[in-house]
Amino acid sequence: MADLAELTKLIGTEAEAQGLALVRVKMMGGTSDPTLQVMAERPDTRQLTLDDCARLSRRLSEMFDELDPIEHAYRLEVSSPGIDRPLTRLKDFEDWKGHEAKISVAEKLNDRKQFTGDLAGTEGDDILMDVQGLGATRLPFSMLHSAKLTMTDKLIQATAPLSADGADQIKVEGQE
Repeated sequence: MADLAELTKLIGTEAEAQGLALVRVKMMGGTSDPTLQVMAERPDTRQLTLDDCARLSRRLSEMFDELDPIEHAYRLEVSSPGIDRPLTRLKDFEDWKGHEAKISVAEKLNDRKQFTGDLAGTEGDDILMDVQGLGATRLPFSMLHSAKLTMTDKLIQATAPLSADGADQIKVEGQE
């Protein structure tokens, strides 16, 4: 299995060169269907266009063909983090404060491993959250196992596309 930390450095450098911010790199699918998932976004819009995805995917494929950092067959999946995005960086919890999230920690904290509530930002290396049924809670970022935004009307409104021009048109190659 490839060193995920090294892959993340390689991919992060290339994403930045493309003007993108890396959100997550994850190897999924086990041995039966290994998939290297790369999530990225434009820092200014938190969105990723199809052209961005294609450009980054082509560049990563070229780079991996040269370096061969993964010793077995795998699929490369490059995508946007989506609306109910994973929260992987400490800054994500500050950026998305006021939105509902689900957080899992690696070890029990306050007799629980799952927390759901509104993000209240960060303080130092702690995630601040108004947890349903618990109130104001501090979760050490170092204990984070996984976190993602919860789909709500407020989140949908906050992540509306910058432009929907052309969204109602179907383009067929070879036809005008």
